[in-house]
Amino acid sequence: MKAAENDVNSDPRFLGGSKLSIQVHDSNFSGFLGIMGALKYMETDTVAILGPQNAIMAHVLSHIANELHVPLLSFTALDPTLSPLQYPYFIQTAPNDQFQMTAIVDMISYFGWGEVVAIFSDDDQSRNGVIALGDKLAERRCKISYKAALPPDPKATRSEVKDQLVKVRMMEARVIVLHTFAKTGLLVFDEAQNLGMMETGYVWIATTWLSTVLDSTSPLSSKTANSIQGVLTLRPYTPDSESKRSFISQWHKLSNGSIGLNPYGLYAYDTVWMLARAIKLFFDQGGNMSFSNSTHLSQMRGGALNLGALSIFDGGKQLLNNILQTNMTGLTGPIQFNSDRSPFRPAYDILNMIENGYRQIGYWSNYSGLSVVTPETLYARPPNRSSSSQQLDSVVWPGGTTKKPRGWVFPNNGRQLRIGVPNRVSYRNFVLLSSVNGTNKVQGYCMDVFLAAINLLPYAVPHIFIPFGDGHKNPNYNELVNMVAANVFDAAVGDIAIITSRTKNVDFTQPYIESGLVVVAPVKKFSRAWAFLRPFTPWMWAVTAAFFLIVGTVVWILEHRINDEFRGPPKKQLVTIMWFSFSTMFFAHRENTVSTLGRFVLIIWLFVVLIINSSYTASLTSILTAQQLSSPVTGIDTLVTSNEPIGFQVGSFAQNYLTDELNIPKSRLVALGSPEECAVALERGTVAAVVDEQPYMELFLSDHCRFSVRGQKFTKSGWGFAFPRDSPLAVDMSTAILGLSENGELQRIHDKWLSRKACASQATDPVADKFELQSFLGLFLICGIACCLALIVYFCSMMRQFARHVPEDSDPRSSVSSSRSARLQTFLSFADEKEEVWKSKSKRKRKDMSSNSYGNGNENEFRNSSREIEASWERREMHEN
Repeated sequence: MKAAENDVNSDPRFLGGSKLSIQVHDSNFSGFLGIMGALKYMETDTVAILGPQNAIMAHVLSHIANELHVPLLSFTALDPTLSPLQYPYFIQTAPNDQFQMTAIVDMISYFGWGEVVAIFSDDDQSRNGVIALGDKLAERRCKISYKAALPPDPKATRSEVKDQLVKVRMMEARVIVLHTFAKTGLLVFDEAQNLGMMETGYVWIATTWLSTVLDSTSPLSSKTANSIQGVLTLRPYTPDSESKRSFISQWHKLSNGSIGLNPYGLYAYDTVWMLARAIKLFFDQGGNMSFSNSTHLSQMRGGALNLGALSIFDGGKQLLNNILQTNMTGLTGPIQFNSDRSPFRPAYDILNMIENGYRQIGYWSNYSGLSVVTPETLYARPPNRSSSSQQLDSVVWPGGTTKKPRGWVFPNNGRQLRIGVPNRVSYRNFVLLSSVNGTNKVQGYCMDVFLAAINLLPYAVPHIFIPFGDGHKNPNYNELVNMVAANVFDAAVGDIAIITSRTKNVDFTQPYIESGLVVVAPVKKFSRAWAFLRPFTPWMWAVTAAFFLIVGTVVWILEHRINDEFRGPPKKQLVTIMWFSFSTMFFAHRENTVSTLGRFVLIIWLFVVLIINSSYTASLTSILTAQQLSSPVTGIDTLVTSNEPIGFQVGSFAQNYLTDELNIPKSRLVALGSPEECAVALERGTVAAVVDEQPYMELFLSDHCRFSVRGQKFTKSGWGFAFPRDSPLAVDMSTAILGLSENGELQRIHDKWLSRKACASQATDPVADKFELQSFLGLFLICGIACCLALIVYFCSMMRQFARHVPEDSDPRSSVSSSRSARLQTFLSFADEKEEVWKSKSKRKRKDMSSNSYGNGNENEFRNSSREIEASWERREMHEN
């Protein structure tokens, strides 16, 4: 800061003849002395304050700055809660801790860790920095699992640090973020090494305080260097420039090599120049360094403190605006403030501590995240925060390994996992517990899946199986899951269904087998004597028979007047209709159809018959080749609407589901303890059906062929292994289970324990083999429409013939008047008479009419007229036909 003051004052013209004067006050970490020093400066008409060094004092002094309109510029008080809304005259000239916490979270997410431990000094800046860390972790679905608070720097003692580290060592997470200051931070690493916490498996991430120590102290003591091996840390990024190299060279001469120059020293230099430029602009704008008394403070004159001597800087607001409008290039690069007063594009170096100091493994910037390319190079490109663009060089972790640490261990410093296993008394193919030489041995499908998944993990999982249950009845699985949530067990392994109420308390792995509730009921065989009726439902049979008669009748009507095979006595015609109708089923009808409309109807009907025959044949074949069963219970809907008793397996969640979700009274539920008990209850009618999980029922039905699943599975879930909430082992086990599924091992385990030969009686559902009327409704509709259209056309044609010829048959000289009944009788006689007979009668009548008309004329005229009349009638008949 003094070097910057000298550089500013080296040009007398810069401030128009005025000189910048910086007075330094060292409060020696004392808040009281810091306040007194600030008040002392305010008595001497100070226009700005550079500092304070820590956020504790910044919160206090910002109130004074607000009252006296004196800008307060700090490059080390980087508490993210120092809001410009509350403290408008406080300006952070270096990136605050929220940016470095974002960088740390990006690294944690990059390496795939989910939980961290935060160790911090219990002061405003460190505490609020850790809060910002937690907020950023939550955005990535990560969390701080434990916070270890130390006394404010430099008051922490070795014993206090050790006590906290012992607690941290007992935690599950092995990713540790250390946010403190130099003295406390180095003490933490020293004690961590003594406790074996700098070995393989640990991850240490230090905030910028460590890089400040490295840059300021050279060389480090061997003890300090050894204690920080493998640690990651951040350092504010400052781009290389000619002015930066020149100042570093000048600094070595000024300090005689007694202290190195860290980035915050560069921020200090730039902060002085930032203030100097703002003052210069203030003068250029015609500003005047004037002060006025405060009405609030004038009443406090006198006394030792003499607060009445404090005065308000009249140009404070103008000077503040000039500072916020800064746009310059300093030793730390471009200097500019965003709208929220944060520095323009903050960035950090990411350092990895190794034997000879540190190595650069990458950069972080709020523009593009993690990269191995310098930030100023990325600024020329569009921002890209995609996961594929995030990149860092390899890291040497604590213990000298380059393999990425897992980031967590089992609680209590790696003790064996206590795994609860249900001690079942039924369906022991899934979980089978036995005692061998006082040791619990576990077998079964679920246990083999668990052990196979454990073997796929890239690390060892020491564990011990603890039986849960008295061995006399199946345990309650809700209680088992609750014991995992209460940390009585570290995990629960077995045939545990993943249901909503359980997921609220624990985390489950990926399901390793599908499950769900099904209904099993007793069934009886159908009589094979009437099996031929099974393909169609009663309605289907009725409609099909009706259409046989309808089509036969329609064809008879269309063929009756022109086809001798459809004529004769009434009894014979009725038999013809019946025979013709049903013979079409076998395409064996002997009667020929000669009319166009009759053939049209018959073609459509034969197509319908073909479809019906094929469907009937296929269904009957299925019925005769597979044993069909029947039961009054067709699924869960039947049980809900009935009052029949329902069985369930002891310990299953089926009981709660039936009562809570389906509102079935508990009085209807019957607890059953074993497959044999289920079979007896079903056979005796004690229960109408048993509701249980699908895997159990598949085993049950393989041994009891007289029962069958009725309806469909009415809940969908799966079985998984239960772990405490946010357990990283649950995630790794889910990945392992997916691996077992992909490599076929899961299916091999299933075949080993659960492969059974299914009963033929359970192969088909009898209801599914019946064809409903809806399946053929379209065909019947088409056939019905065709019959109607044919009849309409036929009757229209016949009515036209009747209208033209019948009046001519009547004798106009007859004294007998025609009536409606006579006309209807005439029409029915006309419709029943064969067309050829009718034509011959008409021909004779025409001749009679002609002879009567020309009886008194000569013979030649009669013949000519007769021929003309006959030709006219023949043309009319041809037109009608």
